Amino acid sequence: MQHVFSGNPFDRGEVERRDPKWIESTARQPGTRVLPLWKLNVLINRNSSASLGWLGPEILEARSPHAPAPILLGLMNGVAHYAVDVSDVEDPGKLGLPERHRFEEARAAAADVSASETGIIAQAKAQLDWHIRHRYCSVCGHESVPERGGLQRHCLNCNALHFPRTDPVVIMLVYIGDRCLLGQTRARASAGFYSCLAGFMDQGESIEEAVRREVREEGGVELKSVRYHSSQPWPFPSSLMIGCHAEAASDHLRFDAEEMTDVKWVSRSEALSALEGKHQTLKVPGPIAIAHHLIKAWATGQVA
Repeated sequence: MQHVFSGNPFDRGEVERRDPKWIESTARQPGTRVLPLWKLNVLINRNSSASLGWLGPEILEARSPHAPAPILLGLMNGVAHYAVDVSDVEDPGKLGLPERHRFEEARAAAADVSASETGIIAQAKAQLDWHIRHRYCSVCGHESVPERGGLQRHCLNCNALHFPRTDPVVIMLVYIGDRCLLGQTRARASAGFYSCLAGFMDQGESIEEAVRREVREEGGVELKSVRYHSSQPWPFPSSLMIGCHAEAASDHLRFDAEEMTDVKWVSRSEALSALEGKHQTLKVPGPIAIAHHLIKAWATGQVA
């Protein structure tokens, strides 16, 4: 299935990226589309139905001469599309934006724009964030420069190349019979919010091994089987959520009290009620998150 933040329609321009002169000239050509982000908030056009606030290359001239280079997102119908960080402009109101265009937090924006545009938001936000965080070479500490339209950074001091990273996260709905396992982290304890267990994959670890390890660490539960369901880009800052369903070998719990405030078995009827927002105390993620769809697939009988 296609989740929010997936479905990016761009041809990412692998061949075109090899030519720095093409990158430099195309970014300022009439007809090129540029998506500004201010402090990683994306520009949204609210004139009618919500859509990405694409502007022309003139927005590049509104920034300081030392502002970061625009990032090539890709091409669509032969037109180059870029993302640009305008955070150097202290007051975004001085950018001369068109009427009813405003910068919005990525989650809020993704709830209103088209499915394919959420994929563009994920790419633009994650890549700009990576460049902000990785200006300096991790090998020698020298400042690096972006190349290939932002798809890599090059250290001119030691010649090391650095590439945008994606952090894989396993997220799994564990079930046994008519009950599923939901956990509550310390950050969400006061809200009565529960979700699927999840955690970053370790190096040298398969998806199935990561699922088994995380469930064992967070809930003390051993698994009988693990099955892949779907994945979701999650640009906060740059994760790939790898969704799975896992059948428990037993319902014995022994959760990690340092990381989790609670881990509990929830009945199918309780899960359905929480998905509909009707449960009095149990709250679960909304449709923007893959966790919602993992719970829903099990609760509606799509997982045997």
